[in-house]
Amino acid sequence: MLSAIRNSLKVSINNIVRTFQTTTPVATEKFDHKRIPADDEGVQGEKIIDLDSVLKAKQELFPTAESDNLLFDGTPYKDLSVCNIRVSHNNTIFTMTDAAGVVKLIRSCGMEGFKNTKKGTNIAAQTTAINLATKAVDRGIRTIRVRVRGLGPGRLSAIKGLQMGGLQIVSVTDNTRVSWNPPRPRKAKRL
Repeated sequence: MLSAIRNSLKVSINNIVRTFQTTTPVATEKFDHKRIPADDEGVQGEKIIDLDSVLKAKQELFPTAESDNLLFDGTPYKDLSVCNIRVSHNNTIFTMTDAAGVVKLIRSCGMEGFKNTKKGTNIAAQTTAINLATKAVDRGIRTIRVRVRGLGPGRLSAIKGLQMGGLQIVSVTDNTRVSWNPPRPRKAKRL
């Protein structure tokens, strides 16, 4: 019985015909890299922009002598509260002050419950910023200026967290200190 099944399998396997194509399809026209394209090739979606009008519309982007008296939610720019963000590799510290510099709120990633290396992450900075923003909104602060100092992973996410917490950010200033006399470099590695 077993030999009959084997013979029937051999017969059915031998009857299967497989065709393989071994030649590659030949392209009808070759792509010439040195050919100069026609004028309308690849510019269908291009728009002509009048650069002068764009620059005139963005004139109020840069501060002038009158910028301190511009009103934001009925408050002059110079009287807005300031959120100072101190970003380092190990932690992010937020300080909310009024226009005179009197501290109103302080929060850091360590105060929010993040420990050790997690304090320096961007998620910790964003969470701390959201909590600080909700406390500031509860105190009646809605529009702020932001000053960022330092280099670290939480720079951008801290500003994003302030926006997510309900604060309107008018300006972002980078106050990172620059060392004009940096420390001596390491000695060259011996090979």
